[in-house]
Amino acid sequence: MSTLIETPRTSIEADAPPRLDVRSNGTLMSPEEFDAVDDWDREYRYELIKGVVIVTPAPGGGERAPNDRLGAWLWRFLESQNGPVPVDDTLPEQYISLPDGSRRRADRAIWVGLGRPPRLEEDVPAIVIEFCSNSRRDRRRDFEEKRRDYLGVGVREYWVIDRFQHSMTVFTSDNELKLSANETYRSPLLPGFELPLARLFEVADRYGQES
Repeated sequence: MSTLIETPRTSIEADAPPRLDVRSNGTLMSPEEFDAVDDWDREYRYELIKGVVIVTPAPGGGERAPNDRLGAWLWRFLESQNGPVPVDDTLPEQYISLPDGSRRRADRAIWVGLGRPPRLEEDVPAIVIEFCSNSRRDRRRDFEEKRRDYLGVGVREYWVIDRFQHSMTVFTSDNELKLSANETYRSPLLPGFELPLARLFEVADRYGQES
């Protein structure tokens, strides 16, 4: 996720239909108001953190390309299975609801073991993935704040894929595993699936070091 856009803090007018754009950064909203928004500027991404709207730029190619490639590998893996498959679904840009009403927007979510399509507003993903940005503030949010938030609601694995350092960190409730670019990750939640990090970073590197 890219660096927070600094705009003046505002408050939402009670009678105004909610719309999100770059000027919404710092706006106070309830979870119900945020969930009801159906009009937003798609050049930006939006989260609700402790009742405050956070606006960030839409992800660039260095994030979207490897995310798309990861999704393609996951679907290829699913389609290759002859028997029961471990993955129920995987989606990019998925909101994760937190107990305090916050709404985190994850780069990718994977649901495992439900045996049915996930109920997106109810079922916590087994795996949540973020492609981290390069600023100190964003990295602290990805590695510390989101780790606490996601694992706190029952996410079983949280992957932070760092295309700048060519590494990946897997967080669980009781462990932390860091992998380098020449390694392949095999999750116990996805038996038979392999994630070759070198190939993933090759995709990201085509777009340089953009944030």
